[in-house]
Amino acid sequence: MPDSAIRPRKEFGKTIAADITHRLREEIIACGLAPGEPLRFDVLRERFGASFTTLREALTALAAEGLVDAQEQRGFRVAPVSRQDLVEVTDARVLIEVELIRRSIERGDDDWEIAVISTLHRLKRIEQRDPEHPLRDPEWKIAHRQFHQALVSACGSATLLAIRAELFDRAERYRHLSANFRPRPRDKAGEHQAIMQAAISRNADLAVQLIEAHIRSTSDNVATYAGHLLDTE
Repeated sequence: MPDSAIRPRKEFGKTIAADITHRLREEIIACGLAPGEPLRFDVLRERFGASFTTLREALTALAAEGLVDAQEQRGFRVAPVSRQDLVEVTDARVLIEVELIRRSIERGDDDWEIAVISTLHRLKRIEQRDPEHPLRDPEWKIAHRQFHQALVSACGSATLLAIRAELFDRAERYRHLSANFRPRPRDKAGEHQAIMQAAISRNADLAVQLIEAHIRSTSDNVATYAGHLLDTE
């Protein structure tokens, strides 16, 4: 199935370079391009049908996001996963998410509540298709991102939201590792429901406690069940 058939067009950029950046980002995040894998221009040109200049522009953009490493005299590679990176991304996400959800609970209006409720409703509907393996559905990943965005959307800071979005994408690879290697399914639907309820009830202390536990659970699963894949540079 072609890439455009499974993702809404609005997920793509307005230029060829933006489209290639998006497609590469999605493959890295989903571990279709493995951590530490060399990104050779001849292979990428064949795979994506893009020019050397376009690929370099896309890889440079992804290097700025922390998803690609630019190696002097050796080209590019997918950024490896490591315990240090896992800890840093997790801690940074907790700091940002806790602050932004507090601000959103304080400032959010009726439209914010409706957005939180409706995005979770859509996420639940998609989860019903394959509750044990939701990450296999590209629509679930989009809906999952939209729910978490809705929770913090009333924070009032575009700058912090941009930082949060980058960290969310960097954590996506670890979400895939957690889902692939943990021995039993995780009740993410229950976690999302509890977070939503705390948020719209304006219980900020409970909401930040739940969101931190939600984020750190993924980190703990990766360290426990996929630790052999970390620090393999």
